[in-house]
Amino acid sequence: MKTLYHGGQKSGKSLLAEQKALSLAGDKKPYYIATYDNSYGDGEMRERIETHQSQRKEKFITIEETRHLNQHIEAKHTYLIDCMSMWILNTMEQKIETLLDEVEAICAKNAHVVFVLNDVSCGVIPLDGVSRKYVDRSGIIGQKLAQLCDEVYEVKLGLENRLK
Repeated sequence: MKTLYHGGQKSGKSLLAEQKALSLAGDKKPYYIATYDNSYGDGEMRERIETHQSQRKEKFITIEETRHLNQHIEAKHTYLIDCMSMWILNTMEQKIETLLDEVEAICAKNAHVVFVLNDVSCGVIPLDGVSRKYVDRSGIIGQKLAQLCDEVYEVKLGLENRLK
C-alpha cells in the first residue's frame, strides 16, 4: 500500500500520516524516514523537528536520510517518509528524471510507504528561478506520487479528504 498525504504547512498531514503508517504496520514497528538536512542551522526548523520527534516518541524506528530514500526501503516493512518536500529541496541539483525514477523505484517495492508532501502550488509564481524550480518540482513529484499511490489524501485544518 502506498499512501500520499498532501497539504499546507501545519495542516495536520504529518500526524495523520503517522497514524496511517502505524495502522498499516500492525504489530511491527514502522520506520520513519526523516528527510530534513539539519546543516542549515535553522533554530525554528529544529523546534519543528523536535515537535515531530516528541509526537512519534518510540512508536517508530527513525532513519535520517536527506537524499537516497530508496536504499532504505525493504520489502514487507512499513515506512513513513516525512517529508518529500524537504527531499526535493535537498536534491535540487539532480535532474527531475532522477527524482522521478527514485519515486517509481520506491513505489515498486513490496512495502507500505506513506508519503508526506507540502502543497506549495497555491501561491503566485515566485520571482526567482530557484523558487520556481522548487515549486515546479514539487508539483511534478506530487503528480507522480498521486498517480502511483493507492490512496491520496488532501489535508486541511487537521481533516483529511480522500482524493483517491
